[in-house]
Amino acid sequence: MLGSLFRLAAAGVATLVMAVVAIVALAFDRTGKKYHWVSRLWSRVALRVCGVRVRVRGTEHLERGRSYIYVCNHASMVDIPVVAAGIPDDIRIVYKRELEKIPLFGWGLRWSNYIGIDRGRSAEARRSLDDAVAKIRNGASVLMFGEGTRTSDGKLQPFKRGAFHLAVRSGVSVVPLTINGSFSIVPKHSLRIQPGTVDLVLSPPITVEGLEGKDAELKLMEKVRAAIAAEYHNQ
Repeated sequence: MLGSLFRLAAAGVATLVMAVVAIVALAFDRTGKKYHWVSRLWSRVALRVCGVRVRVRGTEHLERGRSYIYVCNHASMVDIPVVAAGIPDDIRIVYKRELEKIPLFGWGLRWSNYIGIDRGRSAEARRSLDDAVAKIRNGASVLMFGEGTRTSDGKLQPFKRGAFHLAVRSGVSVVPLTINGSFSIVPKHSLRIQPGTVDLVLSPPITVEGLEGKDAELKLMEKVRAAIAAEYHNQ
């Protein structure tokens, strides 16, 4: 437990320092590229002090310079830094707006080019998705969690439709992204950090060309979930 508290404290210090750097970066670059660079650096530092190693498989499926919507499972607090550190893309993360209440870290999110969604207000959520569509059409990639929230038992949960509505509206291919091993590092409702290895598996992109309407979105959702389920290990 003492080791876990030390790792948590070290990650907290790294987060505060990098949050200040990220906020300063925003003053010089509103495209979000420098902010994302700082976020990747923070992710690598935080993961290292927590003893978390990231392995990535499937990057050959990505086309350099092309934007994607990455849809992944969600098992742990470390999923965002793991993806930021491991995926070689300029990714805008879709996050819960409640995170903006966290001093420095949350302020950086609010002023960044990342996309906050207020899940309790449908009108706000729709505006956030419109913002995401605009960013994607301007060349950004986006990360969304298919389950909407973290699994509480380590098993893959049912997916929600939001990511697939966004994909069909923007016309951008979806990359199924499987995260294995993060649940045991920091389970839901726990702050205990257990060092370990997280595996990221990128499946081939799924095109949305010609798709429209709710039925098409639901079929796309089933297809993406099946691709993730094929690589997923119950944790």
